[in-house]
Amino acid sequence: MDLFQAIIYGIIQGLGEFLPISSTAHITLAPWLFGWKDPGLAFDIALHMGTLLAVGIFFWKDWIRLIRAGFTDIRSKDGRLFWYIMLACIPGGIFGVLFEDKVSTTFRNPMLIGIMLILMGFLLYAADKLSESEVVLKDIGFKRSFLIGVSQAIAMIPGVSRSGITMAAGRIFKLSREDAARFTFLLSTPFIFLSGVYKAKDLVSVPIDAVPFIAAIAVSGIVGALSIKFILNYLKTKGFGIFVVYRCILGAVVILIALLR
Repeated sequence: MDLFQAIIYGIIQGLGEFLPISSTAHITLAPWLFGWKDPGLAFDIALHMGTLLAVGIFFWKDWIRLIRAGFTDIRSKDGRLFWYIMLACIPGGIFGVLFEDKVSTTFRNPMLIGIMLILMGFLLYAADKLSESEVVLKDIGFKRSFLIGVSQAIAMIPGVSRSGITMAAGRIFKLSREDAARFTFLLSTPFIFLSGVYKAKDLVSVPIDAVPFIAAIAVSGIVGALSIKFILNYLKTKGFGIFVVYRCILGAVVILIALLR
């Protein structure tokens, strides 16, 4: 992995993790399209460390408030929200462990990725257009938060997008676009952290090239923070249409190339 590729992967991860376009799909497609080597486990962890850093920095005040309330005032809205987020991480974690091999092999099929990019685009568009904004984030409740967490498990399939599926689920459960995005990012914090810890157990025997590794963390962190800021502001006044169009175009291109190859 050279420095240039590390920077490109960092940009892809920073954009794809928080915009509803699927970072896993883009990270998988990059070597397939450009003939690069697979970045490997160490680099995958570096990219996720960067996005964890981004979401942690962006929402650190929220997390301090939520953690404090979660352990000192569990009946408060913040206290309940903290535990809702923790419980919502369970379905995705179980799915990830059970289907770890398929996630890293069978599911990384370009044709499947192209199809899922398009299907998830239509789902995101429909969920947004057909749903009203009636529920605020602090009143999300256990049922809604847990079902959004269940939807997150589907994002193990590249092309679905963790942020995309959870935002779509949030809209289905009548959260505003901005609150759906905010809950998505709060939910992603412990999920990315736990995923990184789980994968880190295999790092012992993996050689690490320090410069690209650090560059990937820094770039994905900076781009991730900018992506979070952008989409939270963007969704205050606009919908998901631009992301749906992008997903459909990319999905069609990937399917066409897969067929031609």
